[in-house]
Order: sequence, then C-alpha cells, then structure tokens
Amino acid sequence: VQLQASGGGSVQSGGSLRLSCAASGGTSTSYTMGWFRQAPGKEREFVAAIAWTGITTHYADSVKGRFTISRDNAKNAVYLQMNSLKPEDSGVYFCAQARYGSYSSKPDAYAYWGQGTQVTVSS
Repeated sequence: VQLQASGGGSVQSGGSLRLSCAASGGTSTSYTMGWFRQAPGKEREFVAAIAWTGITTHYADSVKGRFTISRDNAKNAVYLQMNSLKPEDSGVYFCAQARYGSYSSKPDAYAYWGQGTQVTVSS
C-alpha cells in the first residue's frame, strides 16, 4: 500500500487548508484511515480517524469542531478539512492506514504511512 499526502502549505491563523491522501496498491477501502501530525521535537500525535464505512469518525480534542475527516472509497482517498487553523496546528501531517478495521488513536495500530505534508500556521 502506498499513501500520498498532499495539500499542505502556509496560512495565517484562522485560515483553512484541505489535505488529501491518495491510496494505491491495496485495499484501503476496508480499513480505518487516520491523520497524524508531528511538530519539531515532539512525538507524532493523533489528529483524526475515519472508519471504512465513512460513517464513524474520531477526533483529537484539540481539533474537534475545526477539522473534518472524510473519505471517498471510490477514489481510494481520504481528506482532512482544516478550518480556524492555529499556530499550534503547525507540523508535518501524515495519513495512515490501520492494521485492522477497528479504530485506534495510537500510531502503532497503523501499518502504512504516507510521506507527510507540511502545514505551517503563522500568527
């Protein structure tokens, strides 16, 4: 499975970005997909996840109400709409495919990772 994340960039506080993750080479449509982020000097942290059905979603408390995860299984794609961005949202954002169908916020539960896309939010 190959995951390609895109859509990062530099925005001012309060701005929006939409990240995309294209999956190929496997059956990502049957698995939970997640977004994680990592700031310099910090551990990788969970941002959001979506079940294979696209119905059930989970969010980190820090992004609830501002970020929306979605997926289009017909296109083998997962998206992360990020609104009301804050400087603390800055980091490299990674999409990942879970090892199993169930949800988890732990990086170890994800088997495949994209290369990451940089998000920088200035105050």
